[in-house]
Amino acid sequence: MTRFAAIDFETANNARDSACAVGVVIVEDGRIVDRLTALIRPPSRQFLFTHIHGLSWNDVKGAQPFDAVWAGLARELAGVAFLAAHNAPFDKGVLGACCESYGLAAPLLPFVCTVKLARARWDLRPTKLPDVCSYLGIDLRHHQADSDAEACARIVMAAQADGWCYGA
Repeated sequence: MTRFAAIDFETANNARDSACAVGVVIVEDGRIVDRLTALIRPPSRQFLFTHIHGLSWNDVKGAQPFDAVWAGLARELAGVAFLAAHNAPFDKGVLGACCESYGLAAPLLPFVCTVKLARARWDLRPTKLPDVCSYLGIDLRHHQADSDAEACARIVMAAQADGWCYGA
């Protein structure tokens, strides 16, 4: 089986580089082998989405900036075949914008979108993360980066158990 990582970002505001939390779950041979989560101090103190994820500037002002957080995560992501994310264009965009803001090379890993995967595999609609998790019986604390990343990993694992194979 393929080694992959599921990733989820929470953002402080509408700026793509405003990541304030990240969750990563690494799966190998169909099992979760690592869970990583970190608060991130975004470049701006402006928080517009506290009502969604519960985080505010006070929660992250002492956290490391993205470049320091990413240095640790990048080591852990070595050897994964792909990154999975629910609504992957969002998380891929956040990752790219954060890398660009800090002068880092964005990873060249392909993204698997679990919205598209759930639609293709199970013909689900709507495909918001809570809907897919409910269908598959996955526990979720929505908009908590660690929980969203784990749910995304479990969606991919369920698709694999149902015959989906990355790259096929």
